[in-house]
Amino acid sequence: MQMHDLEKIFADKIATEIKIEPRDWMPDAYRKTLVRQISQHAHSEVVGMLPEGNWITRAPSLKRKAILLAKIQDEAGHGLYLYSAAETLGVSREETINELHNGKAKYSSIFNYPTLTWADIGAIGWLVDGAAIMNQVMLCRTSYGPYARAMVRICKEESFHQRQGFDILYTLSKGSDDQKTMCQDAINRWWWPSLMMFGPKDADSPHTDQSMKWKIKRMTNDELRQRFVDMIAEQVKVLGMVLPDPKLTWNDERKHYDFGEIDWAEFWQVVKGYGPCNKQRIATRKNAWDNGAWVREAALAHAQKRKSRTDTHPSQNAAAA
Repeated sequence: MQMHDLEKIFADKIATEIKIEPRDWMPDAYRKTLVRQISQHAHSEVVGMLPEGNWITRAPSLKRKAILLAKIQDEAGHGLYLYSAAETLGVSREETINELHNGKAKYSSIFNYPTLTWADIGAIGWLVDGAAIMNQVMLCRTSYGPYARAMVRICKEESFHQRQGFDILYTLSKGSDDQKTMCQDAINRWWWPSLMMFGPKDADSPHTDQSMKWKIKRMTNDELRQRFVDMIAEQVKVLGMVLPDPKLTWNDERKHYDFGEIDWAEFWQVVKGYGPCNKQRIATRKNAWDNGAWVREAALAHAQKRKSRTDTHPSQNAAAA
């Protein structure tokens, strides 16, 4: 089959909403874009465990601790789903993780901020996971099959995470003056980094236009950011708190909230590795990877031993099965 025939088949599938599967022909640039986006997404899930893990031993009750543990376990699972989806594109898990460790691969800038109080765990659930859901619901319809299917379960679990975070903040907002102050402080510190999660402005994003044409993305960064602002601006009223943006006002003509300008200098500084916790996060991940080497080696040796036994005695193993 000629190259132009393969390109036409690919383009027709995109146009008619047929998922691209691992064995289908795809442009190298499409594959490269997916590897970059899925691996970055996987890294974000795994690194995102760190700021929350900081509060497991300090949760205010056994119930809160159990819920937080379940949430962190979910995030680990999300990372595994996504690393597996990336592997269908021909890259190994070790390769993608090495690129994270050496700084070639990125993860969401939001996870380079510290969790200073218990209210931060609520803010992460409500704002950070809320922003993630806004983006990830669209990815359930992304054009690459394994990625889209992984996102279905991830989104269901992330919706629980957002409700968990809102419940923490709601409880604090109805508590003592100190608890209310802690709640507002967390919202103040996490609001702008949450808006940065959607990425740079559309005009400054080098990947958005092509990703939209390939239907990897279904909405632009700015469109998703606006949706998020509209949602949170209403939900914050239930908490009796305010968002730290004096320019946040309802625009009756646009039927959307207007909001202030993001500090893009801060955004790019964090993305480039100079955020409050960048070095700490990568060092922790490297340490975990190195300390887990013996587990991977043991698992590989066990798998090779089983394979050798099966190859040597195929009929015996079949009968035992």
